[in-house]
Amino acid sequence: MKPTRGKTPKKTPRRPQQTNKAKDPVEVYCRLRPPSDDQTDLCAEVLSDGVLLLRPSEAARVNRIGELKETQHTFRFVFPPETSQKTLFDMVALPLVQDVIQGKNGLLFTYGVTGSGKTHTVQGTPADHGLLPRCLDVIFNSIGELQAKRYVFKPDKVNGMDLQTEADAMLERQRKLQQDLLVPPKTPTTPRRNAGDDWQNFPYVADPTKVEAVDEDNAYAVFVSFIEIYNNYIYDLLEEAPTSAPSTPRAPQSKILREDLNHNMYVYGATEVEVKNPEEACEQLIKGQKRRRVAHTQLNMASSRSHSVFLIRVAQAPLDPEGEEVLQDKAQVCVSQLALVDLAGSERTNRTKNTGDRLREASNINASLMVLRTCIEVLRENQTTNSNRIVPYRDSKVTHLFKNYFEGEGKVRMVICVNPSASDYEETIHVMRFAELTQEVEITRQKEVRFDTGLAAGRRRANQMYKEALEKFERGEQDVHFALPGRPGYTLGPPWPCLELTAASDDMTLQNLIQFLVDREACRRTLCEDLSRKHEVMRTQLLDLEKNNIVLRQEMESLQEQLSGKGKDLERAKKKIENLEYKNEVLRRTAQLYDEEKKEMESELKSKDHQITSRTAESRRLRQTMKAIEQTKDAKWEKECERRMKQQRLELQNKMWVKEEKLRQLKEIVSKDGKRRAKSPPPKPTAPPVRLNHRRSRSASGDRWLDHKPVCNLETETVLQPQLKKKMTVSVPDVKNIKKTDKYLLTHQEEDSQGEIETKLIKGDVFKSRAGGHSVQFTDIEVLKQQAPPESRKRSASEDIAEEHSGDWTDVETRCAIAVEGHDRRASAKRHKV
Repeated sequence: MKPTRGKTPKKTPRRPQQTNKAKDPVEVYCRLRPPSDDQTDLCAEVLSDGVLLLRPSEAARVNRIGELKETQHTFRFVFPPETSQKTLFDMVALPLVQDVIQGKNGLLFTYGVTGSGKTHTVQGTPADHGLLPRCLDVIFNSIGELQAKRYVFKPDKVNGMDLQTEADAMLERQRKLQQDLLVPPKTPTTPRRNAGDDWQNFPYVADPTKVEAVDEDNAYAVFVSFIEIYNNYIYDLLEEAPTSAPSTPRAPQSKILREDLNHNMYVYGATEVEVKNPEEACEQLIKGQKRRRVAHTQLNMASSRSHSVFLIRVAQAPLDPEGEEVLQDKAQVCVSQLALVDLAGSERTNRTKNTGDRLREASNINASLMVLRTCIEVLRENQTTNSNRIVPYRDSKVTHLFKNYFEGEGKVRMVICVNPSASDYEETIHVMRFAELTQEVEITRQKEVRFDTGLAAGRRRANQMYKEALEKFERGEQDVHFALPGRPGYTLGPPWPCLELTAASDDMTLQNLIQFLVDREACRRTLCEDLSRKHEVMRTQLLDLEKNNIVLRQEMESLQEQLSGKGKDLERAKKKIENLEYKNEVLRRTAQLYDEEKKEMESELKSKDHQITSRTAESRRLRQTMKAIEQTKDAKWEKECERRMKQQRLELQNKMWVKEEKLRQLKEIVSKDGKRRAKSPPPKPTAPPVRLNHRRSRSASGDRWLDHKPVCNLETETVLQPQLKKKMTVSVPDVKNIKKTDKYLLTHQEEDSQGEIETKLIKGDVFKSRAGGHSVQFTDIEVLKQQAPPESRKRSASEDIAEEHSGDWTDVETRCAIAVEGHDRRASAKRHKV
């Protein structure tokens, strides 16, 4: 927020940033969360004040996820886990509070993984306050006596401030009091446990820090507002619910963002409460905290489901020449703002196991954080490459609300909260990269705010001195007129009258002058008498002081005598103390030895745990490897069994076909024998029309063939092979080879389902195209497949006769097959006889 002034004219259109303006980088700090008692595997370690070491976790090493080497990340300062909230506040937030009191703006936000301690850093605990309560303490410690009365400053609903006189402010206070008395008390409800109950039941302990550079001639007022950004909607956490229908409460209405005359973004319609002390401000914080959306997840008992923004606005205006009331000039009003933002933590669904509303909330949180990172990247690119890309502030309400800060209207600081647990290593890596990117962004330094009223300094102090002197005069303690600083403490009367003589007979002027001198002489005598009286009083007081000094000196001597009498007791006490110190030293050395032995045992235990972890990971890898080998072998055996089953099935099917063929032949023989016996002689055997071991291929023509055989092909022993008379064999054909041929043959080999090599001959015709080139049109595909024939052997006549006389025939098919073979032998024997 830029300091607003009531009558400031509207800004001219923005121009490109000038390079001669002073710029400051975004200051990024890192805070390490203390590990819990059950956390032994840590991934973060503080190397120095500004360097954090991040080592990969064991899970990342085993699963080969992310970077497998240690990385170092540099920050403005790295706070170790034992850092107190006071130390963090003095280094990070106290300079922002000083700027706010001096009329400048400031933005402080926390960023990190869910459960890394962001909310604890901002709010703290009732016993140990965080950054937000300490900022309020310092502000009120610094301007406590300089605050204006309530309702002198009044928000104008458009991000500015109006001024009222003391009389109008008093009337408004009375009217507010009457309204509060007329409102009926609320119906008591069942108390619900909330995080704010601990703050209410715990005594408030303020931070005593105070800012010295405060202009005492100004009047101050503090306003607070509390909003949250939930699912990319803005809700006012301090807005009062309507009292007309309490039985049917309405859902809170979302707010919109608007731009004021100075191009500053603000939440339109947000409630601004004027507070006069830290207790009132913390009451508003507790009130809003009860309405904030939190939920239980797998990683956090009370996980923030929204981004919370607590705004502290300090309005200041100069006093009038008398130092009594605020100068009624709206152009002299300055409003500065300090925004403390608690960003919700980034989450991964595979870790939180969120579903439903929690999953939608996590998606919106991650989307808004991604927009913030995109804006930072674009700002850095514009500054490093002098480009003019549009920064996408409007893609998220968080970036749109605070875009003025990144454009040079205030100082920006960020606190990175890190959980050193090894389970958060992968998400912490992304947080570190975002932090390093943010540190490279520079923001234009804000101008100094000055109040050029032309009035003398020290007006408030002079007015207080005058009032004190007036009260003493009324009580009779002071009987002279008291003047303001810069004038004499004693006065001889009114100023000199006019001494100009207009005529020689002007006696009136001389008489007035004589009377004035007489009065002044009388006043002088009175003042001299008062001075002498005061001298006597001063002399009397000095004598009294001297007497008191003598009495004190005597008492001191008596005390010294008493102390000298107790010297022996002191000596004995010293000796006793020395003995106790010696024993304490012995105990300290013993404790030191025990601590060293404890550290050695802890280091040995840590090494053993590391070995156990590594062995566990190694056994897990071996188990996974053996499981993969076992699965491979099972798949191989299943495939082999399937192949053998298919082969046996084919063999059985061939045997069945052979038996069926023999049965058919037997039937034909039986029918032919009956006819031949009755009528004609047996027919002569005829030779088969085609050789069984040769097939004439279409490739046996007189055309010129281009035989394309890739290098990876294997020679097969199939019975049928292509016969090409005129061929040209190449492994990689080119255009010249195609021009010299008429036919094209491509040999392609692949493995079939039974594990045998299947060869495909893809044939095509080569012809000229219209463009003057040559094209190949595929016309036929021949498949060559090698298969083992079924086992069979010739039977001897003695085996046939023995089989005929044995009588151990199993079935009809076997008898028919034997009959067919016997018939063939008898027929051949008859032919030989003939």
